[in-house]
Amino acid sequence: MQLIHALQQWWQQQSLLEVIGVITGLLCVYLAAVNNIWNWPIAIVSVAIYIVIFYDTHLFADMGLQVYFLIMNVYGWYYWSKKAGDEKKIPVAVITSKEIIYSIIAIIVFTFILGTLLKYTPASYPYIDSFCTACSLVAQVFLARKVLENWLIWIFVDIVYVGVYIFKGLHLTAIMYAIYVGIALLGYLDWKKDYKKQVQ
Repeated sequence: MQLIHALQQWWQQQSLLEVIGVITGLLCVYLAAVNNIWNWPIAIVSVAIYIVIFYDTHLFADMGLQVYFLIMNVYGWYYWSKKAGDEKKIPVAVITSKEIIYSIIAIIVFTFILGTLLKYTPASYPYIDSFCTACSLVAQVFLARKVLENWLIWIFVDIVYVGVYIFKGLHLTAIMYAIYVGIALLGYLDWKKDYKKQVQ
């Protein structure tokens, strides 16, 4: 009985904006995992909500990341729409060794620069926040370009985000990111299956 009462109290403390952000966030990631183009417009709604949420909680790198996601979601929607006449959808690609090297360099440089800048603001966890942001920037490019390994980056970064959001008291968002880990794993397996069909 106490557990039910505690859950009811916890639920009443959640903001409607975060609830909508979580629902649209989960839906867009699931649709991306199953290779559905409608993930992009739903993602646009979700990131617009999280721009506001992260501004309010002083997660400024995450807020900036949502602005970037907004732009990349428009690009992803456009890119996924550009399939050839005889294709049902854009084919899945795999990461190249050059892309891996460039990605690692970009993540290190971006984390250092942004983390150093955020140290002089009221930002929470400037370097962790910046590292997650850098990983997400790279993963989002690969998602938009339909590179299989985007899901592996998301699995890693979503696990880190769960901890950050728990510490910031964004419990619904932490739960959403924990679910993202599972969806990203499903996305990786589903896209890998598609890729194997393409190369046969």
